[in-house]
Amino acid sequence: MSKKRVVVTGMGIVSCFGDDVEAFYKALLEGKSGVSLIERFPCDEYPTKIAGTIKDFEPGDYVDPKTLRRMDPFIHYALVAGKKAVESSGLDLEKIDLERAGVLIGSGMGGMLSFEQGVETVMTKGYRRQSPFFIPSIITNMAGGLLAIELGLRGPNYAVSTACASGNHAILSAVNHIRLGHADIMICGGSEAAITPIGLTSFIACKAVSKENDFPEKASRPWDTGRSGFVMGEGCGALVIESLESAQKRGATILAEILGGAVGCDAYHMTDPRPDGSGAASCVKKALEDAEVSKEEIGYVNAHGTSTPVGDAAEVAALKSVFGDHMKNLKMNSTKSMTGHCLGAAAAIEAIATIQALRTGKLHPTINLDNPDPCVEGIDCVAGAAQDWDGDTALSNSFGFGGHNSCVVFRKWGS
Repeated sequence: MSKKRVVVTGMGIVSCFGDDVEAFYKALLEGKSGVSLIERFPCDEYPTKIAGTIKDFEPGDYVDPKTLRRMDPFIHYALVAGKKAVESSGLDLEKIDLERAGVLIGSGMGGMLSFEQGVETVMTKGYRRQSPFFIPSIITNMAGGLLAIELGLRGPNYAVSTACASGNHAILSAVNHIRLGHADIMICGGSEAAITPIGLTSFIACKAVSKENDFPEKASRPWDTGRSGFVMGEGCGALVIESLESAQKRGATILAEILGGAVGCDAYHMTDPRPDGSGAASCVKKALEDAEVSKEEIGYVNAHGTSTPVGDAAEVAALKSVFGDHMKNLKMNSTKSMTGHCLGAAAAIEAIATIQALRTGKLHPTINLDNPDPCVEGIDCVAGAAQDWDGDTALSNSFGFGGHNSCVVFRKWGS
């Protein structure tokens, strides 16, 4: 059975650079950093005091006041990004088969803030004061569930939680529902709002996050010899994807095509990747096979690039093992150098960056790459400044705690 072609027709975002896709990518092209000192809770005593936080979040008409009061921020972000993606797609919900339109929104952490507040309530005020909205606010499936409820979409709907690979897993699962004929249209992506006292201090305990508080905008430094850990970020990225037939039937503007992708597992360690990158390499190879493209067709990699010494090196080792001599022809950058690591939302936000690169012919820089690690010698990491690019096929990588690997291949529409 031949696979249906799947295209992207809408995008929505909530990020440290706002909730407009064009403004988001403009900030990336200009090499701006969204990392700053945390202001939403006291963290003076913590060794890490920085993150890529969302400030001045104004959901407007996208989230009603009751939902704002009762639900967790990761749900708020998903409602805004998801609805904006639908708006940008031009979908008329009254003219589509709602049984064949679904939602898959991933999250690595779910409702962290609501969980903390609920525990505090029970411990300080007693169980009778617990909110009846506690469970609905913390469970990872509620972001997609509420989005579907508010839009009336009755197709496939569930959450994917594979840590920092969640967004790509959700995108690929949604792609396969369309390929197999289970749905015509899907809203997919990832949402995260884990910059909370427990979220931050837990990653501090893991010794995973940077402590470079004096210069927050310099702290996220993928592939730099001075990198000292990742910087937490947050937000949501959402795509509207649909079968090519569906998009063409309604005269939609097609933003890009998703050629395919793959998922896999290192089966090695709960937090560290295989040092030789063999698990990630296997996933990249399978993604190219599923997309039916050769390694020479890939011109750009939006890397996972978290700014951790072990993770950065392992990903580069994986890419070298797959692409060999073609590495010298590749462009590779890290969106996280500016946004921080958005955990379960990272892959979806980076999918938007990848699609924008294909649409605009411009690659955003990897900032703070002042002293490149020897592992990236001879690789164009788009260091320091944006570059023009005339390629048409790109790979976006995301890897997560638990050994989860996920890779998606995008192609410029009309190529």
